[in-house]
Amino acid sequence: MADTRPQVILREMTLDDIDQVFEIDRLSFPTPWPIRTYRYEIEDNEHSCMFVLEPVGAPPAPPRSASSRWWERLFGSGDGHGNGHPPRPFLCGFSGMWHIADEAHVSTIAVHPRWRGQQLGELLLWCMVRQAMMEDAAQVTLEVRVSNALAQNLYRKYSFDVMGLRKGYYRDNGEDAYMMAVTRLDNHYRDQLNTFGRELAQRVRVIDQWWGQAAPDQAIR
Repeated sequence: MADTRPQVILREMTLDDIDQVFEIDRLSFPTPWPIRTYRYEIEDNEHSCMFVLEPVGAPPAPPRSASSRWWERLFGSGDGHGNGHPPRPFLCGFSGMWHIADEAHVSTIAVHPRWRGQQLGELLLWCMVRQAMMEDAAQVTLEVRVSNALAQNLYRKYSFDVMGLRKGYYRDNGEDAYMMAVTRLDNHYRDQLNTFGRELAQRVRVIDQWWGQAAPDQAIR
């Protein structure tokens, strides 16, 4: 029987990825980061770690009504200008983390709308938490909209608890944010994360170009 799991490459974000990352950000959030911010995170922020997911094989078929140039640019129908040049690799998701002192902070996670519902968001979270543990962080923190119950449920699965409230945190509508954190990155949590990794490996095939392992089925040591 054919293996129908999506297959993705996990790798470090590069400057060449910025245009596509910004497009996913724009499709995912009301207030995307400016392009200059991604350039800073990659080139100048020594505390930052930025990942992307690059699909292996053909992307999901776009809807019949989708014919805009940005879609062609992302998914390879020419170069976005109708010139029929070979397509560039495209991206299906990205994430970022800052590690300062003993705290790792998940700064962003986004999955392209065409690739949602395939646990790629969870895979990116798993990779961020794994990265934090590999770097011996004592805790992992993040912010999430108080209305985003779906994301909160995922974070709770990974033992994040609400630690506080940031009033008016989101600029687009003044919505509050929960501050969530997992504060016990001990051996028990390591075992739990490895279990989640094995479960993810049943659903997504990952070529890990960051740690050089067959993640996420490769256990964290």
